[in-house]
Amino acid sequence: MAAHTGGLTTAKDLAPTVRIENLVRSFGARQVLDGLELSIVPGEFVALLGRSGSGKSTLLRALARLDHEVAGSGELAAPDHVSVVFQDARLLPWKRLLDDVVLGLTGPDAEQRGRTALAEVGLDGRERAWPVELSGGEQQRVSLARSLVREPQLLLAAEPFGALDALTRIRMHILLRRLCERHRPAVLLVTHDVDEAIVLADRMVVLDQGRIAADLPVELPAPRRHGSPEYAALRDRVLAQLGVDLVEEGSPARPSDGNCT
Repeated sequence: MAAHTGGLTTAKDLAPTVRIENLVRSFGARQVLDGLELSIVPGEFVALLGRSGSGKSTLLRALARLDHEVAGSGELAAPDHVSVVFQDARLLPWKRLLDDVVLGLTGPDAEQRGRTALAEVGLDGRERAWPVELSGGEQQRVSLARSLVREPQLLLAAEPFGALDALTRIRMHILLRRLCERHRPAVLLVTHDVDEAIVLADRMVVLDQGRIAADLPVELPAPRRHGSPEYAALRDRVLAQLGVDLVEEGSPARPSDGNCT
């Protein structure tokens, strides 16, 4: 998403939206992030993968400025306008959808911006509905609308589709990609789903023991088809970095410790 055709502008030419240098975060004697280095440029979609305990959630909390009491050091430069989408949509049950989406917005056009955001996620005409009237996928669409209506420079997504069924997840992937191409935030998506990362991301970053073990560009032709040799080769590289034992070709992958996907 960050690259442009014609050889004029690439991700390397853009000033980073996120710049992290030698980031350390500790909980007591346990060091969760260990000298982490990462940058994300405007419009770039980065998927963050790693085993449980590798530091993914800690990094997201640091970027969202939710780790004030955590011991640490290093440099972390992130924009002021940051939005977060969680696995749970976290809609306010006592507010109608439009009121929830525009909560905290100011200006005479706030309500219209909220209506436009709901229309973007396919929920126009549902502005006066209550959250309880929506399916899980619809609630996550409202959550996306609430995040993007603020035009964030950085969108943080913490396994936003983990609780959805497979078909709804595919639809949400298409929607998220389209919305990000329209609004152009830098995106950091935490996911345990390697296929989700490949379908959505421009880069896949694998964390291991608080450090980046792999930083892989996703350079696949569109549409990104699961059956292509290029897709399979990239998937195998990521699974290997996650510690998944790949058995003989044609057989299913087997997690080495049950914590990877």
